[in-house]
Amino acid sequence: MYAPGAVRLSTYFEDYPGAGNDTSRSGYVVIGDGLYNSGYYLNGDREVEPGWAPTRIGGGWSNFTQVERATFDKPVGSGIVPRTELYGLRKDGVLFRWHWTSAGLRASGSYPGFSAVKSMAVISKTQTYDTFIANTRSGGLYTIRIPTTSPMKPIVKQVRAGTWQGFETLIADACGQYGTLLLGIDKDTGAGYAYAVGHANGTATVINGLGKVNGTFTDPVHFRLSGVSFYDWLNGE
Repeated sequence: MYAPGAVRLSTYFEDYPGAGNDTSRSGYVVIGDGLYNSGYYLNGDREVEPGWAPTRIGGGWSNFTQVERATFDKPVGSGIVPRTELYGLRKDGVLFRWHWTSAGLRASGSYPGFSAVKSMAVISKTQTYDTFIANTRSGGLYTIRIPTTSPMKPIVKQVRAGTWQGFETLIADACGQYGTLLLGIDKDTGAGYAYAVGHANGTATVINGLGKVNGTFTDPVHFRLSGVSFYDWLNGE
């Protein structure tokens, strides 16, 4: 897909089924100083085929440490108006948000104070807010709820006070109706550890360790692969 080491950051990629067993997968990546929309195809034999050339969206991303998107959608006829937000965390701790419109991404707020964050993953998407789970360099684990209203005012709650500093990457997916399956990746050792996280409720949140995941995690960038957006329901907070 890319030259080794070219991609520095990635959002989740969405898997969209086509005819037969063909699928297309798309997401956003940071290459150099630019943010790009990118994708590829899998044919009926599950072989990777070339996708579309990465489309540059904008520059200024060399100083960012995190990028993720949150798309809230429901099937056609549900009455839900879909929305997509893109989030980026800059090295100085400022968290930025952009809203996707028919004309492209438009800045919709920023908020400082997140310089201690090592990694963050979306655990909730609703009509009115997105929620991340994030770990810090000092070992804390927090939820960051970001209402869709403007001005942007995140609501931060501590989940755990320590022991989470070893993970450089967090990846989250739905677990049951209101829980989260959380994968923590320690890039220093190439190990991944799985956790079943109950519905987020500050320090009362239940977290069950599921142990070390088989295999190694040594790729430069890891990301979540989701189903189509209108079935990608995250209700972890």
